[in-house]
Formats: sequence, structure tokens, C-alpha cells
Amino acid sequence: MKYQKNEPWRKNWFGTLLVAAAGVWSLSVSQPVAAQDCKHRGDLDAMYCDENKDLVADTPKDSKKLKNPNTIVFTYTPVEDPAVYEKIFQPFTQDLGKCLDKRVVFYQVNSNAAEIEAMRSGRLHVGGFSTGPTAFAVNIAGAVPFAVKGTEKEFQGYNLLVIVKKSSPYMKLADLKGKKVAHTSPSSNSGHMAPLALFPSEGLTPDKDYKILFSGKHDQSIMGVNSGDYDAAAVASDVYHRMASRGQIKEDDFRIIYKSNKFPTSSFAYAHDLDPALAKKLVKCFYDYRFTPEMVKAFDGADRFFPVNFQKDWEVVRQVAAGSGEAFNRSAYEKQTAKEAEAAKAKK
Repeated sequence: MKYQKNEPWRKNWFGTLLVAAAGVWSLSVSQPVAAQDCKHRGDLDAMYCDENKDLVADTPKDSKKLKNPNTIVFTYTPVEDPAVYEKIFQPFTQDLGKCLDKRVVFYQVNSNAAEIEAMRSGRLHVGGFSTGPTAFAVNIAGAVPFAVKGTEKEFQGYNLLVIVKKSSPYMKLADLKGKKVAHTSPSSNSGHMAPLALFPSEGLTPDKDYKILFSGKHDQSIMGVNSGDYDAAAVASDVYHRMASRGQIKEDDFRIIYKSNKFPTSSFAYAHDLDPALAKKLVKCFYDYRFTPEMVKAFDGADRFFPVNFQKDWEVVRQVAAGSGEAFNRSAYEKQTAKEAEAAKAKK
């Protein structure tokens, strides 16, 4: 398989999203018969099993289903321009290739649905998933989270921020009733699910006090507030501060009127059906790597991949989803993928 920068799908992320959605629907009616023998599955899709009840897909028992590819495909969550992260991660992907003695390629994706479908269909072996989509990747695509960016002492987290223009009259969430408020995408934790769960106690109920406007990505929400397309936006603090450090925006042009408690930032997860020896070596390669100065700057001081456990470290995310009336199962995924497609179509 070749991944070339001039592939047509790269120029039409909406088309990619629709393909991903179609793939999810087609797979929903064609599940492996062996999955019926599973004693415990939890929230995992029917093609996976969780007999040890750690909330992630078990490694297939049939050795014929294990993968040990010569080329490892890696990607990072499309919270901003994918091309930016391909460049940032280049030193790491080169090191990973040497560590594994395999070719490593960066696979650009332009939506959460496309990234999740790429792993589910076997085209993606390891990748970074945004906080909310991590849980969908676990349940829908068999992803096994093992790391988050961090330091020697702790993993990196972020806050949900609500930003407005500094020149605006808005000082608290309740001031945004009837205004143009941007969320990022239906599957995003900070960009959608956390606002649904947390805003009502602050006097603002999404989709009641204002119509939710999906921007597609955190950077697009931020730039939308900057340009006046939105009165406010719910965004992840790490993206907001990175854009400021790069000079894309000036923090002094904005005012933060809400800040949540800390959430874990994007996870790194491998496909559940990787050969266990390869998965073990891949994880060690991640843990042993130390970020370049450019990566440290890009990722707010994080200098390594810090070990995490999905069952424990994503509990707060699952709680927020439950509090917002959302879930991370197939039905919710199909609904949210449809919403993302509708939002993308509306922006054209």
C-alpha cells in the first residue's frame, strides 16, 4: 500500500468521512461468527471480545488473525491541519522505524470518523486519538490505548475553555444565550460532550439556550471566534495555547470565560490484532523515545510518551459522556458520524 501526498481523498475530507460512515454501516451487518463465542463484550462492538474485562479488545486467540506488517501506519488526531503534525512527528516516525526495524509512514486523516474507520478496517496500526474519540476507537475499532504525551512525573492534560473576543461584552456562560456558539464535532470531549454535561450548571444549556454550530475542528472554532463568525467557542486548552505559541492567534485578543477541570489529552493506541511481540516492542519504542525540542515546544512542554490505562484514566471521560446523555457504543457512533457529515455538508 502506498500513501502519497497527492492522493485525491486528501483534498476532500467530507468524501472521506462519508466513506468512513459507509464502512461502519457495512461492517455492522457482517460480523465474524467467532465473535458469537465471546463470554463478555461490554461496550465493545460485536467483532471484539473483552473476557478479561479491562474495557479494551482482547488479542485474537486465533494466531492467523494476528498482524505483523512490514510497514507500520501511524497517524495523529485531526484536531488541526494534519500536515502540521506529519512534520512535527517526522523525527519520531523515523526513530520508530529504526526501533522496530520496519518502515513507518504517516497517514493523514481529516476527521475522527476517518481515523477510527482506518484502524477498524486494518489500514491503521497505531495512532493518536483525541480524548472523546479515544473511547469510540476502543469500542468501534479495537484500539488499545497505552500512552499520553507527558513528562517524567505525569501525563499531560487539558481543560475545556470557552473563549470569546476580548472586545465582546460576554463575561460568563449565561451571557451566551441566543448567541453563535461553536462546538467542534459530536465525538469531541471538550468540543461537545463536556459542554453538554457541564454548561447547564453554569446557567447555559446547549441546544436549548443556543443552537450548536459544529466547526469541525478546534482550530477552526478558535479562528471562527477570531474572525467574528462565532460569538464564542468551546475548545481544548492545549490547542488554544499551541496556536498562540505558533503566532496563529494572539491570546490578548481573547477572553476565557469558562475553564473546566483537567482531562487527559489525546491517547496513543495500537490495533488489538497486532502480534503481541510486535505490540510489546512498539510500546517500548514509544516509552523510550524522548521528544525533540521542536516537539516539546509544539506539545506544551511534554517530552515523552507517558503510560496510561484506558479503564482507569478515561473514567472521567466516560462519566462526562454519561452525564451529557451520550455513549460510546455503535449506535451513538453512527449518530455522531451522521451529524459530522451533516455539519460538513452545511459548511460547503
